[in-house]
Amino acid sequence: MSRYILRRLAIAVPTIFGITVLIFIAMRVLPGDPLAMIGSQGQSTRVLTEEELASARTSLGLDRPLYVQYLSWLGDIARGDLGYSFWTSEPLSDQVLRRGPISAQIAIFAVIISWVIGVPVGLLSAVRRNSWLDNVSRLVVTTTMAVPSFWLGLVMVLLSVRLFYWRPPLTITQLWEEPLVNLQIVLGPAIALGIGLAAVIMRMTRSTALEVLGEDYVRTARAKGLGARALVAHHVFRNSLLPVITTSGVAIGGLLGGTVATETAFGVPGLGTLLVEAMTTRDWMMIQNLVLLYALIFVVVNLLIDLSYAWIDPRIRFT
Repeated sequence: MSRYILRRLAIAVPTIFGITVLIFIAMRVLPGDPLAMIGSQGQSTRVLTEEELASARTSLGLDRPLYVQYLSWLGDIARGDLGYSFWTSEPLSDQVLRRGPISAQIAIFAVIISWVIGVPVGLLSAVRRNSWLDNVSRLVVTTTMAVPSFWLGLVMVLLSVRLFYWRPPLTITQLWEEPLVNLQIVLGPAIALGIGLAAVIMRMTRSTALEVLGEDYVRTARAKGLGARALVAHHVFRNSLLPVITTSGVAIGGLLGGTVATETAFGVPGLGTLLVEAMTTRDWMMIQNLVLLYALIFVVVNLLIDLSYAWIDPRIRFT
């Protein structure tokens, strides 16, 4: 197992290095000087003079060679310095620590909701293939997958306001501060995202379970008289999890990165809205470090997925 973990870490490290290079180059090859675009007329409510632009370039190190800028950026990241907002001078690390838990809660709750709904329905649909239950569940899945989560979020907000006169809190409240207020912030987006993800999980579980039900060892277990419940619990369920874990891992990586449309629909001050605010004000340093943070989240999540594979199926440790 330790050798398997080392191999996966050996892949993750150069991946992170390549991501930093791509992000750095992408931010530098964009057309136009970002600071000049910030200070130009029509792009901001504030106009920067030439002296202010020159001073800003010097303070941000943009007048240095590119390789020096890159190494300096890596050094700051290694020290945990994510930079600061160009306009408010607020450290990005403070923003992430304040908004990150909100996005993390939404992502975790959404995945939990998707598993609670999707996995049992998918297994039941596979066991009772072509029954009325299977046909109804597939119809619901197709319909749900066609509905955008942000549209569902808007409908939920409108119905809550019209029917129950409820309005979502607009301030950042953490779970350990006021649990009830915090749940009012995160449950709406989590349900909207979890329903859509549940449809994907259900479809993936059903297709994988059907493949497992056709395996030789399942037919052998049936021939030995193993009951349907025991068959599903001991053979079908665990061997159907790998694709479901992959789908959930990719989804949670995107959710942790911030679902911009859904957070905007509910007015949630998470990482997604932070990125939108940075793009709106052309706060390029914040954009650069936020994109790196999202990429690191994906790498870490995929590493955890690989490790969970080895735990569920020991044969993978030797591949």
